[in-house]
Amino acid sequence: MPTHLVNIKDKLFENIFENAPNGIAIVGLDYRWVKVNRSLIELLGYSETEFYSMKFPDITHKDDMDVDVEQLNRLVNRDIESYQIEKRYFHKNGNIVWTLLSVSMELHIDGSPLYFISQVVDITKQKEILWEMNSIKEIAKNQNDKLLNFAHIATHDIRSHIGNLGMITDFMEEETEGIKDDENFKMLKESLSQLEVTISNLNEVRNDDFSLHTNLAPKNLKLFVDNAMYNMNAIAKNEQCQVINEVADDVSVLGVSVYLDSIILNFLTNAIKYRCKERNSFVRFRSLVQDGFVILEIQDNGLGIDLEAHRSDLYQFRKTFHQLSDSRGVGLFITKNHVERMGGRIEVESEVNVGTTFKVYFQKA
Repeated sequence: MPTHLVNIKDKLFENIFENAPNGIAIVGLDYRWVKVNRSLIELLGYSETEFYSMKFPDITHKDDMDVDVEQLNRLVNRDIESYQIEKRYFHKNGNIVWTLLSVSMELHIDGSPLYFISQVVDITKQKEILWEMNSIKEIAKNQNDKLLNFAHIATHDIRSHIGNLGMITDFMEEETEGIKDDENFKMLKESLSQLEVTISNLNEVRNDDFSLHTNLAPKNLKLFVDNAMYNMNAIAKNEQCQVINEVADDVSVLGVSVYLDSIILNFLTNAIKYRCKERNSFVRFRSLVQDGFVILEIQDNGLGIDLEAHRSDLYQFRKTFHQLSDSRGVGLFITKNHVERMGGRIEVESEVNVGTTFKVYFQKA
């Protein structure tokens, strides 16, 4: 090759070597640094003079030495052409730098080993992100375990109290003449029965994973509306709010019992809470089937919501729209999450001082 071409080739290699964004080093067979580029100097903090006075084991984490040396020996023995490992170096300031190290070997003309060529990529940030993600996963796992333990204790203890209350109502029936025909006593017994159903549904969630839509089961929608009406019967009666169930008898949706209970109960509770006291209040449940979805329509003639002002933050956590002392801004946030976890969505129409209609889309069973 002509001399001027050799000079151009050497100059080109020198420019690539010096200006490469990642660390590059030529390392002798005795593990001494022969040549290092600017990126490696900046990455590990040692000067060029300091590098040339050391061997690479001097700044290598001891736990990574054996695998590195083993791979170097395999290179020398021509068992492999190159290798790549994750490796830790010590920065001059004492910090550990995680790198992705790629090593190949340059040979003499006669085929004997000449030196190693190392390429060093800084992956410290990626490692830190991975550690943070693993930490978050571990925290979430611990919190989930605590919640499961809490759910187990809570459902067990509440069931014990339900049993005790059931026995008390039985005693009342035996000892109080005519109480069986009392409407308030009937509502009390029905509420205890529905509370037992709710605890069973909570156990269903505790024992199973409903994170995937494929785990949903067919549920009769009308029965869940009936249950919510029973649970709210006394409150609706006290607030003089008529609750109407016009959901079709034969309509089933794909869902989770405890989520359906929560969704319907929350809409009914809100409709009663935000009723207009200046007129006779009502809440009407109706069902429609459309494009593979069952739409549960919840209509009321209450205070309504200013959607121009609040449509974008309607389901945000701790967001309220009426100045009631017991408003917490949690119900719609939770309800939306339940609906979406079951593969559905919510639409709303509302007019201030006229009323609100929520349309909840459930997957049709």
